[in-house]
Amino acid sequence: MYAKDILIDGYNRVQEEVRAAVDGLDPDALNSRPAAAANSVAWLVWHLTRVQDDHMADAFGLDQVWLTQDWEKRFGLDLPREDTGYGHSAEQVAKVRVHDTGLLTGYHDAVHAQSVGALRTLTAADLERVVDERWDPPVTLGVRLVSVLSDDLQHVGQAAYLRGLLQSAAA
Repeated sequence: MYAKDILIDGYNRVQEEVRAAVDGLDPDALNSRPAAAANSVAWLVWHLTRVQDDHMADAFGLDQVWLTQDWEKRFGLDLPREDTGYGHSAEQVAKVRVHDTGLLTGYHDAVHAQSVGALRTLTAADLERVVDERWDPPVTLGVRLVSVLSDDLQHVGQAAYLRGLLQSAAA
């Protein structure tokens, strides 16, 4: 198995878990926050998808799906166009309200398709290419891909946990 196959498998797992985290949630559950400073399932899935879209597009020299496929307009959020949710305050988190799980999964599926398409082109040498020199040591493509995968898995796990809390409280 090649590194790109392992990465594709990892990103496929994120997609599966995103669907499981939002499947069947009504708008109230999707946007519910267990505390004023907490995130909602909708925010977590939107954010993890925005980060994947932003970082993968940057690393592979692609356009962000958010901007080129009109997802930014479809979501209609009161946030800057390029916002990924990084460092959001509680007030900014509250602005990410989604009333249809299909909007979240549709956007995630579009980003996933672009990400996997890019991953299929990888060679072993590509993984050593430096994509961010602001860090010491500079970040290689391989490190960036694992970083995004790790971040996505953490956030989709948080969304699944929150889903469980919400369903337990409703029972």
